[in-house]
Amino acid sequence: MNAELEKIATDVVDASVKLHIKLGPGLFETVYEVVLAKELTRMGYRVERQKTVAIHYEGLVFDEGFRADLIINDCLLVELKSVEKLTPVHGKQVLTYLRLLDYRLGLLINFGEALLKDGLKRVAN
Repeated sequence: MNAELEKIATDVVDASVKLHIKLGPGLFETVYEVVLAKELTRMGYRVERQKTVAIHYEGLVFDEGFRADLIINDCLLVELKSVEKLTPVHGKQVLTYLRLLDYRLGLLINFGEALLKDGLKRVAN
């Protein structure tokens, strides 16, 4: 991973921890998404929310393959959850998104955990 990507990921994690401490767990995912996007934008990052990503399959293009919760600086995928516990399928989902985007790194962040560190997962492609 390059230093810029690691810096972005670190800043996203730091902002997420701060947000979780201030708002607490258990709100709807969209609340965390909106607030985190605003915080990262304030920090100088380009943030796209609910970005529609096309997928290509056997010569066909599906314009609305999936929606990425947050894309930071066109290089980092951030998938947000607000559930009691992450399951293995959540990590697999992020890895699939990374492959389709051709990105190297994604963050899976579950704001539903009592301690955010228990809901943070780095996923590398």
